[in-house]
Amino acid sequence: MIVYVHIPFCHRICPYCSFYKHTPGDTDIRAFIQAVITEAKNSKNTEDITSLYLGGGTPSMLSPSHLTELFEGLHSALPLADTHITLEANPATFGDSKAALFKSLGVNRTSLGIQSFSPHVLKTLGREHNPEQAADAVHTLRRAHMEEINIDLMFAIPGQSEADWQHTLETAIALDPDHISAYNLTYEEDTEFIDRLTQGQYRESEDTNANMFTMADKLLTGAGYKHYETSNYAKPAKESQHNLGYWRGTDYLGIGPSAVSTIGKNRWRNLADTAGYIHAIDRIGHAKREEELIDDDAYRIERIALLLRTTEGLPIQYLSQSPAGALDEILSNHLGDVHDNHLRLKGDGRMLVDALAERLV
Repeated sequence: MIVYVHIPFCHRICPYCSFYKHTPGDTDIRAFIQAVITEAKNSKNTEDITSLYLGGGTPSMLSPSHLTELFEGLHSALPLADTHITLEANPATFGDSKAALFKSLGVNRTSLGIQSFSPHVLKTLGREHNPEQAADAVHTLRRAHMEEINIDLMFAIPGQSEADWQHTLETAIALDPDHISAYNLTYEEDTEFIDRLTQGQYRESEDTNANMFTMADKLLTGAGYKHYETSNYAKPAKESQHNLGYWRGTDYLGIGPSAVSTIGKNRWRNLADTAGYIHAIDRIGHAKREEELIDDDAYRIERIALLLRTTEGLPIQYLSQSPAGALDEILSNHLGDVHDNHLRLKGDGRMLVDALAERLV
């Protein structure tokens, strides 16, 4: 099992982000933390946790005392002695003492939401850090002896040139992190970016997406990173254990407002309202909403969509119900190969993964 804890607080709301988040406002942070701990204690079948991931929002913006209370509570509620623990962090929210605190609380992997090393691109994204702070954050974590460091990057951002993207990639490589995620910007519902796209202020370009994807693949693999999933690159044995769990269909428990859980074929989503979440945990011990049973067909479709993104590939047993000729079309167009009963995409197929997955379902 893997566990995700959602911390919904941000100092400012980024215009491209669709995750449930808000500024702290008048939220009682201690009450929120106690609700998270209570939900963790009330969760069942948590004996074998391989990964704990704290995301958001911005978990690193919590104060040292709140972080200490949260982690001590999670360690008392869940068996985390041998667990891989990741904390998402904004470079503008911590320094040496806080980075040392992360390490002392059991965090062994920090994921930095850097996105870009170009000032004007960071401004477009509404990020509160600058390129110098981003680079300093990596050095700060190294001084704290953080075991693994990931850098999140994003491409195809409005106003971002290919030269900007090359500069960002080369700067990230020079910092020598263990893992780099390179995400193609997607325009999500209920964001400022989708509004601007709809109004014609922003435009999408398939050519730009393809060129930037190819550039990332060339530069990062050339620097020794394994391109092990469509958007993810890692040094040897430094793949994201948490994300591998999602892609492989491992049971996952979501804790916190809006967090999603899937245990067996049962899926539910927590209430996406922090005040309501705190109240529900206090009143009935959980905040489950939108419960559903995942049937075999839905499970098969999810496995196709997720495993096709990985270098492990998709077991062809999931293609028994695919449209006639769909697999042959991929193979004949040299977009993938079948080895050891797994379909693995290659070349342009890796860029076209979403469209190919739709073709196969």
